[in-house]
Amino acid sequence: MKVSDILRVKGNTLYTVSPDESLAEAVQVMSDKDIGSLVVMDHGDVVGMLTFREVIQGFVKGGGIGSMTVRSAMDDAPMTCTMETDMDEVRRMMLDRHARYMPVMDKRMLMGVISLYDVAKAVVDSQNFENRMLKAYIRDWPEGERQGAE
Repeated sequence: MKVSDILRVKGNTLYTVSPDESLAEAVQVMSDKDIGSLVVMDHGDVVGMLTFREVIQGFVKGGGIGSMTVRSAMDDAPMTCTMETDMDEVRRMMLDRHARYMPVMDKRMLMGVISLYDVAKAVVDSQNFENRMLKAYIRDWPEGERQGAE
């Protein structure tokens, strides 16, 4: 399974923010849209990732979020993947870096964002499909062969 398979099911709605926007405005968007991350874009390029982890870390460093900019809190070197990245590789990358969100890139173009939830859901859906296929295969086992196997 590839990242493109997840994005095909998930859809391509993207929420972005500018690095010079106030952190309070970004947090309001995250709350209003019920999302855990925003891709930080500057002049059409991905320059960072803002998640609630970075927001909390910025808050702990001091200063109220009203006086901070997205740039001061964002991860300015987010891990990315491509549409062709295999899901096993994405899981490994996310687990190694404790990342919950990953921008999906095609060269310099942002194609979407996948979350650890999206990855887990894809794995569970795939396993459920396999289980249904195996159960159907066993149920449709030819009668004569079934007796010989006993």
